[in-house]
Amino acid sequence: MAVSGSALQARLRYLMSRRHGKPALKPTRPLVLADRVANRKMRMGEATCITEMSLMMACWKENNFNDMFCAKEIQSFFDCNTKVQAELRLNEKTPKHGGHLPSNQVNKLLQRFPNITREI
Repeated sequence: MAVSGSALQARLRYLMSRRHGKPALKPTRPLVLADRVANRKMRMGEATCITEMSLMMACWKENNFNDMFCAKEIQSFFDCNTKVQAELRLNEKTPKHGGHLPSNQVNKLLQRFPNITREI
């Protein structure tokens, strides 16, 4: 349900008025968007290359942690890791539509287009 700015202001005025009894809404801060958001890290994705890592660790355990006997498993783990890193770099460059922006990009946009705090 999209509400225009004037209708929203009227609704807020109604909710905060004392004519209708106790106000339903008591804002502690002004009801405007801030010019910045908190720095939050994006959630980590799912773990990758788990099978290769478990095979490598099992080989190490069988061979008393000697790398010489587990070269094939170590190489397959590193190959899997480089492949995943390349996919992540490729996904970072392509823009996602409809997704969430990282907090640093939101802060840059809010600095470019700040809230108008004065009347026009």
